Amino acid sequence: MENRVIEIKSQKNKKIKIGIIPGHFATNHSHVNYFIDMTTVKTHHIAAKETARELAKAYISNCNIDTIICFEGTEIIGAFLARELAKPDHSSMNSGKDICVITPEINMNGQMIFRDNIQRDIFNKHVLLLISSASTGKTIKRSVEILKYYNGKLAGISSIFSAIDAFGDIPVNTIFTSDDINGYKTMPLSDCELCHAGQKVDAIVNSFGYSKI
Repeated sequence: MENRVIEIKSQKNKKIKIGIIPGHFATNHSHVNYFIDMTTVKTHHIAAKETARELAKAYISNCNIDTIICFEGTEIIGAFLARELAKPDHSSMNSGKDICVITPEINMNGQMIFRDNIQRDIFNKHVLLLISSASTGKTIKRSVEILKYYNGKLAGISSIFSAIDAFGDIPVNTIFTSDDINGYKTMPLSDCELCHAGQKVDAIVNSFGYSKI
């Protein structure tokens, strides 16, 4: 399957690249016809830095951010994003700020939690949610719910890839969209056209990668 990887460069920054693999893939929320490989962007510091630089442009002059909550392995990007936002620059609302970068803990029941020593960086703070991928919006919905539970103030939503433009009235600031992947489809588990056509699932996928079936 790896031999079918197609490299896609961002229209915003040619140094940012992801890999896509056509096929039939099952996620926790849906079935999709492409696996999007973001390994390099999430684990290589140069790609992560370039990604953070592009994402920061949406918030430099008009968004107060105290904390970045990183989901789905985006911690390296989150750290670079905090650095970009806090650079000494008179045009930045966050210039010189010590922005907190955290990630939720997943308990034994699969719930996202923050321990008491971390909650102070969320309570009444302006929080930016950073996720790797949004295909249906369910991950964003879950993230917003946990933010509300801990009394955080949603300042923005950013992602590497998103098939949705916004969550409610909050735009999703993203590097790649479904327009960058020709024919990209996300389908409900119960109404997958690939399943109905008898096409076997190639792999189970999540934010860590894929496992072939």
